[in-house]
Amino acid sequence: MLILGIETSCDETGIALYDTTQGLLSHTLYSQIDMHSEYGGVVPELASRDHIRRVLPLIEQALKAAERELHQVEAIAYTQGPGLAGALLVGASIGAALSFALNIPALGIHHLEGHLLSPLLSTPAPVFPFIALLVSGGHTQLMQVDAVGRYKLLGETVDDAAGEAFDKTAKLLGLGYPGGAALSKLARQGRPGKFKLPRPMLHSGDLNFSFSGLKTAVLTLIHKQEITGQTRADIALAFQDAVVEVLTEKSLAALSQSGLSQLVVAGGVGANEQLRQNLSAKAAQRGASVFYPALEFCTDNGAMIAFAGAMRLQVSGAKTWKPASSFTVNARWDLEMLETPES
Repeated sequence: MLILGIETSCDETGIALYDTTQGLLSHTLYSQIDMHSEYGGVVPELASRDHIRRVLPLIEQALKAAERELHQVEAIAYTQGPGLAGALLVGASIGAALSFALNIPALGIHHLEGHLLSPLLSTPAPVFPFIALLVSGGHTQLMQVDAVGRYKLLGETVDDAAGEAFDKTAKLLGLGYPGGAALSKLARQGRPGKFKLPRPMLHSGDLNFSFSGLKTAVLTLIHKQEITGQTRADIALAFQDAVVEVLTEKSLAALSQSGLSQLVVAGGVGANEQLRQNLSAKAAQRGASVFYPALEFCTDNGAMIAFAGAMRLQVSGAKTWKPASSFTVNARWDLEMLETPES
């Protein structure tokens, strides 16, 4: 079955074609980073307008790359939420329109479900059940994943998400937007142990996170230092060390508490090299395995949406889904409230 995936939840337009027999056939992506960097962050109205300009040409590009025609598509999967309402409406309206015009099923996909299932696109892939660490600009959560649609929240951030903390700290250090990748690059030049920053909620006794205080600690440290290029790198490394340690220890605690031995890491921060190295090494010491999506699928993309749609279709059967007669989006959407597909 050929599924067209459409992702427009924030500032990246992602389109993909996934075949349930042949796997991922093609994926295309347009990032709005250059446009939003002029404003130091995402401007929702500009994001929505740019999705309108990009989505149809990207669909044509994906079809051409896969050597497929539009009439061959058998289902549409689009991001229904969470995300920016205006941006979501672009993808949802186009997905619903194509579904109605082609008389094929339409599936509204939860953005975070796409992320946590994305490592299954790689080889080797985890098998259910597993623990998922979702780390992005908007979310930091630990989930127990028992099957498609069966998700249990184990812990989450009580304030800033890890990716958000990376971006805000990068801004404090005079780096551009988005700052996460720039901060990680700068941290490679830092001197280990030069500064020690707090590890918020590391010993809280639960699986929740907090990163806003860490950002404040960086600001305090900056005010106390004569800032040079090397000092900035040292602070960047100290910040990254703190985030990585907290994410690692909480993830390992989730594995221990659940009795599971597989950890999936997804979301933009999942591309962080230090996090990958630390998690993999510590998990291996405990006999556990860690699975990551390919780097190109860590950030928002259409492949994860098409794949999540394919997984839901395989579990419940295509006949249970209908062509769209209307559509809606959910700017806020609790993953635990997601409907479990019936097999």
